[in-house]
Amino acid sequence: MRIIFSTFVTQNYEQVTQKFDQNLLLALSPPFPRVQLIRYDGNRAGDEVHLDLHFLWYRFRWKSLITDYQESNKELHFVDEGLQLPFPLKYWRHQHEVRQQQDGSLIIDNITYKTGLKVLDFLLYPLLFLQFRYRKPVYRQYFGAKDNESK
Repeated sequence: MRIIFSTFVTQNYEQVTQKFDQNLLLALSPPFPRVQLIRYDGNRAGDEVHLDLHFLWYRFRWKSLITDYQESNKELHFVDEGLQLPFPLKYWRHQHEVRQQQDGSLIIDNITYKTGLKVLDFLLYPLLFLQFRYRKPVYRQYFGAKDNESK
């Protein structure tokens, strides 16, 4: 399954890419499940990110590896892929992009995931959709947005 969100922000590309760090990662984490950052190496190829996800009385470890990193003077692109995922996920690929725009920057989250069962993929979709939809106002608050942007 695939989920894609694009968010326009008013800060320029350089300002946005400089703030793509562990503080932003924690700010983007929704209230549930509670996220505890265990390890954050960065966003370059070979870096790892380890999280503990707290679901009430259960704790799950999430480990991701940054498998691709490309940066130019107009675009940043990096990919994290799941090494250790919580049940029921079996595959995770999250492509992050920041693109320079005339009046600011466009941030794109492009997520592909699999559980191994199509029906479970569909059942999980609303939860993951909401978790990534949560990021849009956080990005806008963090980086600024135009008042007339409605989505």
